[in-house]
Amino acid sequence: MFLPQAIPSFFASGRRRISAGRSVVIALFLFAFPVFAGSTGALRLVPPTDAGTGRIASGDGQSGLVGKKLSEPLRALVLDGEGEPVEGVTVFFDLVAPEPRNLGEVVSGEDGIASIDLTAGEDAAVYTVTARIEGTGEEDTQLVYHIPIRKSNWVLFIVFGLGGGLGLFLYGMEMLSSSLQRTAGGRMRAILGALTKNRVVAVIVGAIVTIMIQSSSATTVMLVSFVEAELMSFARTLGVILGADIGTTATAQLIAFKLTDYALLMIAIGFGLKFLSRHARVRDIGEAILGFGILFFGMHVMSEAMYPLRSYKPFLSILIELENPLLGILVGTAFTALIQSSGAFAGIIIVLAQQGLLTLTAGIPLIFGANIGTCITAILASIGAGREAKRVAIAHTAIKVVGVLIFVGWIPHFADLVRAVSPGHGVIANDPAIMGKVIPRQIANAHTFFNVATAMILLPFTGLFAAAITRIFPDREEVEEYRFKPRHLDRELLNAPALALNLAKVEILGLGKKVRRMAQLCLEPFLERNIEVLDELHELEQEVDELEQQISKYLLAITQQDISEDQAREVYLMMHVNSQFEQFADIVDKDLRPLARKMIALNEDFSESGKTEVRAYHLKMMKQVSRALIAFRDVSLEKAKKMTVKQAKYVALEGAYRQAHFERVRNAVQESVATSEIHLELMDILRRMNSYTANVARAIIAQHDHDLHTGTYGGAKPHAPR
Repeated sequence: MFLPQAIPSFFASGRRRISAGRSVVIALFLFAFPVFAGSTGALRLVPPTDAGTGRIASGDGQSGLVGKKLSEPLRALVLDGEGEPVEGVTVFFDLVAPEPRNLGEVVSGEDGIASIDLTAGEDAAVYTVTARIEGTGEEDTQLVYHIPIRKSNWVLFIVFGLGGGLGLFLYGMEMLSSSLQRTAGGRMRAILGALTKNRVVAVIVGAIVTIMIQSSSATTVMLVSFVEAELMSFARTLGVILGADIGTTATAQLIAFKLTDYALLMIAIGFGLKFLSRHARVRDIGEAILGFGILFFGMHVMSEAMYPLRSYKPFLSILIELENPLLGILVGTAFTALIQSSGAFAGIIIVLAQQGLLTLTAGIPLIFGANIGTCITAILASIGAGREAKRVAIAHTAIKVVGVLIFVGWIPHFADLVRAVSPGHGVIANDPAIMGKVIPRQIANAHTFFNVATAMILLPFTGLFAAAITRIFPDREEVEEYRFKPRHLDRELLNAPALALNLAKVEILGLGKKVRRMAQLCLEPFLERNIEVLDELHELEQEVDELEQQISKYLLAITQQDISEDQAREVYLMMHVNSQFEQFADIVDKDLRPLARKMIALNEDFSESGKTEVRAYHLKMMKQVSRALIAFRDVSLEKAKKMTVKQAKYVALEGAYRQAHFERVRNAVQESVATSEIHLELMDILRRMNSYTANVARAIIAQHDHDLHTGTYGGAKPHAPR
């Protein structure tokens, strides 16, 4: 009985043991399943980081050569849900393009990294590779690599891309600047001349003008011409220079917006407006848009060319060295001086930043250097020029150098300040993709903040700056080398008609001052028997004659440029005024000098009444010469009208004086009888001299009437008659 009873008992206890064991297994499985499931489901692939540089080291973006193994393997880091490296996970690497194929399966090592070498095919293309973990279906378990495979001369193609892109950039900038100068150059000259008496206003005006014409160098040239023409004191130019430095940062701000995606659209619109419109102003606007598009397309070309450098370690090492402030400033200064465009170099810096190649700390010294290097244009322009040009160039350079010296000692703090007020603040930018989004805007802001802060710091001391620079380059008498050749005409600026016209106007004003000197001396041989004056008058006439010819050639060269209708009329006015001054000098040399010799040989004097009349009429003629210079300088319609009214009175006055002389002759006044022929001819010469000055006024009035008729008159710039 024991055995039969024991068997059921045994099976019963066995079932209990099996049930208990099954429970343990199920419990262990249920406990372990979340761990396994979690360790698989939470796995993710990320690009590994180089421990030495802190940069991404996945191998993505490196360039390779056809038929060669990549210099660096493709690497993927496997992390669990807590961000810890995971060993023993299989990562699948696949080539997606240009020809899909499996590259292999790699198990992650102790550091969680799975890496594989890739050998390129025989065709140059962009290879697309994926790394993935199977079985999860999550997007973060896959990485994508883009590897440009180039021919063996890939470095040469980078040079081609950078050179061509920079060429397009500079050409677009020149086209943009020249078209804006044609469109607004005249108005900008008027604004500069009229609104710079207050230092703060001068800064604002300098910034606005530079933004409008996209050239701080052009603004500086305008300042030189204004100082030379005595339209502006040298001290007043310093505020405008500070403003121009602020205005030139607008280019960097626009570049940082990364409008390269719309470059071809701007080129299409600009081309259509430039070549399809019949209106000159619309064509100029179209050319400005076209230049803007070419500028950004050049940036796109440079950006594409620089892409392989993202993983080229020698180049990255150089960029890391640029975080040394002194080296960065020297490189920025040298490169900007070489291409003579701070805007272009700022564009290159921002392109580097867009590729994730440049940190803000390295970009700031380069920007500082670009601000110093841009002064080379003004320095070169001042070589061989007058004292005023040298002063403006020295002032521009001194302001930049002092500004850099103020900031160079606290670049890291300045960088923190820029980050704090720029987009992307707080982002840890060790990924080129992230850096490419935030650093360009930060560099552009650093460029603007530096120039704004420099202006605010130095503006109260512009008077001291001006005094110090004037002491270095004091005023001095005109040296002999300037005689018989123009001082201001720069043929290199013919491609910027707005500036060339300004220089021509300054030169004509200088010519007018020589004519005024001739007018001032012309009575001395008649009234004071000063025969030596005749030689001086002849020398002045020769100088006026030669200068008139050179000015005329320069003005004709301007007409051969792409100029607007308004600028063409401005040229015609200048040629007319230039000619009137030359003919004035001709009368003095060819008619008045021989008459003076005849008077001296006659050894007779005018009567006292005759002398009084001659002096009075000469004084009125001198006033007309001065009025003509002012009317031409300021394009003053009011002054021009006053001159024509005065001219009519002076013609009548000459007739009255002639009648008075006849009365003295009739009354047998001995001096009047003896000098009658000379007296009448002298009065006629003075009347004709008056008429040439009045012709200047008539030309200004005629142009004003023309512009009122056509609706183009702005009252701000000189015009010429039809």
